[in-house]
Amino acid sequence: MTPAPAPAPAPAPGDPDRDILRRASLKVALRISAGVAVLVVLLLAAATVFLMNKLAHPSLPEATAGKAYTYLDSKDLIEGMILAGLAGIVLAGVVGWVSARSAIRPLGEALARQRRFVQDASHELRTPLAILDTRIQLAQRKAEPGSEPAQALARIREDTATLTGIVNELLLAATASAPRAALEPVDVAAAAESVGASLQDLARQQGVQLLFSGGGPALVRIDPSSLRRAVLALADNALAHTPDGGRITISAAAEGSRAVIVVSDTGSGITGVDPGQIFDRFVRAPGLDRDGGRRSFGIGLALVRDIATAAGGTVEVARTGPEGTTMRLALPLARG
Repeated sequence: MTPAPAPAPAPAPGDPDRDILRRASLKVALRISAGVAVLVVLLLAAATVFLMNKLAHPSLPEATAGKAYTYLDSKDLIEGMILAGLAGIVLAGVVGWVSARSAIRPLGEALARQRRFVQDASHELRTPLAILDTRIQLAQRKAEPGSEPAQALARIREDTATLTGIVNELLLAATASAPRAALEPVDVAAAAESVGASLQDLARQQGVQLLFSGGGPALVRIDPSSLRRAVLALADNALAHTPDGGRITISAAAEGSRAVIVVSDTGSGITGVDPGQIFDRFVRAPGLDRDGGRRSFGIGLALVRDIATAAGGTVEVARTGPEGTTMRLALPLARG
C-alpha cells in the first residue's frame, strides 16, 4: 500500500517574491539616479566652462547710482553647484525608489495570487493521485503476474508516478522551498525505453510503429521525472506529426561526454515555422490540430528546452524535411 501523502512543505518565511520586487525597485531607482547624475555632470560641465570663459575675459560694470553689485568667488560658486547637483541626484533616487515600489506593488499582488493558486491546486491534487496509486496496487494484486493486464497496470502506475512528480515539483517551486540535495545518476536509455513502452498503445491507435534503440547505459544527473517529461514531450510531438503507417524511433546512447536521446519520425517535417524557433513558447506549426484530436498549445517543446538547459544540456532539430524530423536531446554525462 502507498502511504498517505506527506504534508506539504512549509512555505518559506515571508513573501517569497518580496526580495525580487525589492531588487527590481532598487534597480529602477539606481537607473533613474544614474540618468540624473549624467545630466547633472553635463550641466555642471557646461556651467564651469561658462564661468571659466567669463573669468578669462573679466568685465567690470560701470558705477551707477542706486545700484549695488555682489561679487562671488568662482570656487565657492562651483562648490555650491556641485552640492546642489548631489542633492538633486539623491532626491531623484528617493523619488525613483518610491515610484518604483508603488508601480510594482500590483505586480507583487498578482504574483502572490498566482503562487497561492499553484500551491492550492498542486496540494489538492496530491491526495487523489495517492488514492489512484493505491487502487492500482490493489488491482495489481488481483492480476496474474506477467499477464497483459498486470503489465498494463504497471505502466499506468508508472504514469501516475510521473504525474505525482510533476505535482510535487510545482508545489516545491510555488513554496520556494530549499534546493534539493545532489541528484543521483539516472540512465537515459532506461528512461527513453520506459517512455516508448508507455506510448505504445497510443501509437498503435494512430497506426504508427514505435521503436526503441538503446546503445547501453548512459548516466546523467537530472530529476527522473523531468527527464521522463522531456523525452515524453519529444515523442508526443513526433506522434502528432506522424501519419497513419508512419514510424517513430527513439534511441539513447552515450556520445563522448554527453548522453544523447534522438527521436525521429517519418512525418512531413516542420513547415510554416522556422525550425530554430520551434522550442520557443507558444510557437507551433500550423494545421497541427486534428479533428477529434488533442489541441497543441506550443508549450511541450519549450518545456523540453527548459529542462535541458537546467541540466546543462541542449535540444535541437537535427534534421527536418519531407522525409521526417529528428530531434536531438543532449545531456552531460554524470561524473564520479
